[in-house]
Amino acid sequence: MRRTTDGHELVLGGEPRADLLPPELKAARQGRVLRRIMSIVAAGIVLVVIAAVATVSLQAGRAQNRLAAAEARTTELLQESAKYSEVRNVQNQIEMTTAARQLAAETEVDWRAYMVAVRASLPSDVTIEAIAVGSGTPWAEYEQSSVPLYNPRVASLTLSLTSPTLPAVPMWLTNLRTLPGYADAHPGSVTRTQTGQYVVEMVININENARSNRIGGQ
Repeated sequence: MRRTTDGHELVLGGEPRADLLPPELKAARQGRVLRRIMSIVAAGIVLVVIAAVATVSLQAGRAQNRLAAAEARTTELLQESAKYSEVRNVQNQIEMTTAARQLAAETEVDWRAYMVAVRASLPSDVTIEAIAVGSGTPWAEYEQSSVPLYNPRVASLTLSLTSPTLPAVPMWLTNLRTLPGYADAHPGSVTRTQTGQYVVEMVININENARSNRIGGQ
């Protein structure tokens, strides 16, 4: 039989029970349980930390192995590349020589062939006594004349011509117009020597059409 009075349950006829343990023993028992729980939690934490460290160490080891493999491959490639250093040096020299030839050919005139053409344009009894050549370089253009009648030029020939008879200079100038790259020509002076021969100083200006263009034409 149970009866409730003032919110307290009163049990009548129930089995009598009494807790005779001292409070100190209860506290010790609860402490042991708490310590056991804390030990389990700490062990779990240690296991998690060990697993994390092992994972990081494994990843670091793999990264180190990949780095070592890459370094070994780089060393191998460098060693292979060193075998062909002499070939590269030869190739560089060939490229530099080719570039130098192209640069030099930009202002090249075949003067030997040009003088053959000049000789053919003059009368057979006229002798070329002296020749002076002026031309530009790959690094500097030929200086232009300050005379207004002179056309643009890349080179010039100054000839000293000897004729046994009175020279027909106007006819010579007309014949010179057939020269390749002819820009203009002007007589300098005409003098007579003690032997009766005539000496004519003549300047022939040449434009870029007289250049050989050997490299560009290949």
